[in-house]
Amino acid sequence: MLIVHVHVRVKPDSVADFRQATLENAHSSVQEPGIARFDVLQQQDDATRFVLIEVYRTTDAAAAHKETAHYAKWRDAVAPMMAEPRHSVKYSAVFPDPRDW
Repeated sequence: MLIVHVHVRVKPDSVADFRQATLENAHSSVQEPGIARFDVLQQQDDATRFVLIEVYRTTDAAAAHKETAHYAKWRDAVAPMMAEPRHSVKYSAVFPDPRDW
């Protein structure tokens, strides 16, 4: 299991477009067999901030995700919407036990 939190801050005038592009990517991403979850969160007190929580069954699944057409479409579409470069933090599951998923 590999859990990745992607932190994003978008330009204020791009929030709606970013949400739409990201939801399209998320809907396609959860169809990938290597993805257990793909959550899109928007900060309540700052609508320009998002966190994507991507839960991969393996590290290879994370690499495979970045090779998909829907990821490439999302990456290219949202690049000009960024207020700052997005960054990610990688985690390992502790609880619940990933073998129980």
